[in-house]
Amino acid sequence: MDKTERLFAIMDALRRHRRPVTAAALAEEQGVSVRTLYRDIQTLIGLGAPIDGEAGIGYMLKSGFFLPPLMFSAEELEALVLGARWVETQPDDGLSAAAQNALAKIATASPEDLRDRISDTALWPMAQWGGRKPIPVLGDIRLAMRQERAVTIDYQDEQGRATSRTLWPVGLAFYEGKQTIAAWCLLRQSFRNFRTDRIVNLVVTDERYGKRRSVLEREWRESWVHDRRYDEA
Repeated sequence: MDKTERLFAIMDALRRHRRPVTAAALAEEQGVSVRTLYRDIQTLIGLGAPIDGEAGIGYMLKSGFFLPPLMFSAEELEALVLGARWVETQPDDGLSAAAQNALAKIATASPEDLRDRISDTALWPMAQWGGRKPIPVLGDIRLAMRQERAVTIDYQDEQGRATSRTLWPVGLAFYEGKQTIAAWCLLRQSFRNFRTDRIVNLVVTDERYGKRRSVLEREWRESWVHDRRYDEA
């Protein structure tokens, strides 16, 4: 990789980080020495790149930085197309439509018209037999997570026993053929999994989470790592 390519790669790396990233971490990612990384950062700053930070602390792009016109390598475009096409197959009408719109925006946001390249990308996710059957609660769950609002559900377990729960949804996992909510269950006072196909009714309430969703997600990940017996509700 020559210096110009490395400078672009460093900018791409900084865009991916929301918090300061150390020179050592950037240098390891780019396969160069820390000293070379320091020189590259100074070169970028000298060229006008809005980079905050200093040696020994970390670097990040200043807020409000606008990206230049979108350019994609062949593999980047293939990744975007395959990901969007997979989302289109999911039983979430809102996400399916958004995936189509996102590809259209990407195609026209580039200096070159990418519509032909996108349509010719021969990568397709495996479609489920029987077609896509929309699951309306998926959109409500995503809304609840964005706004950090509790949901109440009527839920049936695998034995057909029904319970009413109030949940703070933490994440939504899309498996082949089913979707699962990871949530803090106020009834059980612990994290539980809930399959969406067993939710009889779901209502998004005005009640706020007791913690930020990002904090809950971190705690959920820690509980998952330390308790492999973490079962469905």
